[in-house]
Amino acid sequence: MNLLTQLRSLFEPALTALASDKAKVPDYLGAIKPSSNADHGDYQANMAMAMANRAAGQKPPDVAKAIIAALPANDMLEAPTVAGPGFINLRLKSEFLAKAIQRIATDPKLGVEPAAKPKTFVIDLSGPNVAKPLHVGHLRSTIIGDALVRILRFLGHTVVGDNHLGDWGLQFGILIYGYKNHCDAAAFAADPVRELARLYVTIKKQFKKDDDEEEGPTDDPLKKACQEETAKLHAGDAENVALWKTFMPACLEMLRPIYERLDVKIDHALGESFYNPMLPGIVEDMLANKIAFESKGAVVIPNAKGNIPQTEEEQGKEDPPAIIRKRDGAFTYTTTDLATIKHRAETWKPDAMLYVVGAPQALHFKTIFAQAKRWGYDSVEFQHIQFGSMLNTERKKISTSGDNAPELELLLNDAASHGLKRYHESVADRRGHGHEVPDLEAAEVSRIAETIGVGAVKYADLSQNRTTDYVFDLDKMTATTGNTATYVQYAYARTAGILRDSGVDVAELRSSPPVVSLAEPQERALALQLLRFPEAVEAATADYSPHLITAYLWDTAKAFSVFYDKCHVLKAATPELKDSRLLLVDLVGRVIKQALDLLGIETVERM
Repeated sequence: MNLLTQLRSLFEPALTALASDKAKVPDYLGAIKPSSNADHGDYQANMAMAMANRAAGQKPPDVAKAIIAALPANDMLEAPTVAGPGFINLRLKSEFLAKAIQRIATDPKLGVEPAAKPKTFVIDLSGPNVAKPLHVGHLRSTIIGDALVRILRFLGHTVVGDNHLGDWGLQFGILIYGYKNHCDAAAFAADPVRELARLYVTIKKQFKKDDDEEEGPTDDPLKKACQEETAKLHAGDAENVALWKTFMPACLEMLRPIYERLDVKIDHALGESFYNPMLPGIVEDMLANKIAFESKGAVVIPNAKGNIPQTEEEQGKEDPPAIIRKRDGAFTYTTTDLATIKHRAETWKPDAMLYVVGAPQALHFKTIFAQAKRWGYDSVEFQHIQFGSMLNTERKKISTSGDNAPELELLLNDAASHGLKRYHESVADRRGHGHEVPDLEAAEVSRIAETIGVGAVKYADLSQNRTTDYVFDLDKMTATTGNTATYVQYAYARTAGILRDSGVDVAELRSSPPVVSLAEPQERALALQLLRFPEAVEAATADYSPHLITAYLWDTAKAFSVFYDKCHVLKAATPELKDSRLLLVDLVGRVIKQALDLLGIETVERM
């Protein structure tokens, strides 16, 4: 039950009748949006000026009045008004809102309708190199990707989450070299996960310089030795393959507890090693189809424009081609990514493939998406869901190379400590104001702290437009004011407390909702905000932007806070008014819980 969709359906016949160019009607309908100023109404329709420009001799206010006159009779709107140069202000009838609240109370999805045309999505997310512990550089891809999986599934789409693991590159050459030359056998036997992490860091720190891990020659003897171990692995050397097989369970075990703490469930985790046998055939197929070409002993694919720049002048003006087989016969990440596209397309037959990967990889994906289209996958939507960088509190980019980047386990432990601090501060504050606060078991307090801390980290990331950089500051992330998970989680906990204290039968409240009173402006504003949940979900889906849901959550929590301060619930003037307000309270809790779940964030009943 999307209010915006209903309004656009109401306006469509009027605009179709009046528009001089019928093809523009969808654009005109898109000009109906929530009002930026509640004093002017709930929504605003701003198409009159554009329509007047296409119809000589007409003034926007007159066009606006004609649109209003052409609207069909309805029980949704108060009489629309025209303001300024043709803005149409729209205010929903309170009676309409009250009935709509009753309807969503009985709906498990709170008014969100399934997609009219469900699709199949493959979402490439997380993608760590598995020979080392997860670090802060993996956080954004994991969190944003998981949120998109959840949101799209909530709308009824089929979604496959695929974790493209780095399990075949130089990182394993580093481990093999480290194991052969520096392994503590007793430590490896006792805890292979930690010993492998130590070996990786120990060897990598000794590299002469922080250059590209995979490509090109090096004058660093240690790095060269690791590259040779990698080459032996790829050539099928029995000892190195056996070590790789020994290391892999421990490497994968490094990932499991972190994904569990983040509540991220990934459907498939196919590493580079899975695709390695396919690479020779990929190159030969592209050569045969004349969409790859020999160049100076290597095999390359064109850039996104379909060109392979030849002269220095051309090379300076155009994106370069990409190598899929090097002169020495080795394959590249590009080859593996093309094999991945082929496997995903043939296995899951998706309508869309979304790659949740940082912005620096934009050229890489631009090139492989164009090649995939030439290769025959032209009916698939390919999207690079790029994101910005994390900054420290000095606004400097946090290294995501993995060598000096904070480990996620340590970061989450720190977040949980901040969560515990906020919990104790909240308890002290409430007791200081005379509230009764129960003493909880230590395990329950620990769970609350973990929920607050991990939720703060995830929400802070998702509350940013994903293409922008943001500052990683746990003190601000766990603040109890502002657009934070803690503020929103506290609003949910407050609804749970009100319902506990009321003794109401919540199941009956939802199955047989009472008559809703919206006489007070705070009641009406809260009801309108609750009914906008479907708009937030659909807007987040349209551009794969989870931050639109966090913005909705913040507005909802603020509207609830104003309502709570101004409208007595348990001490309402009449039993009927109390039931009405309890229904609003319950819906606030349900909407917050559902919206947070779409972001992979948990709630607690007490804070």
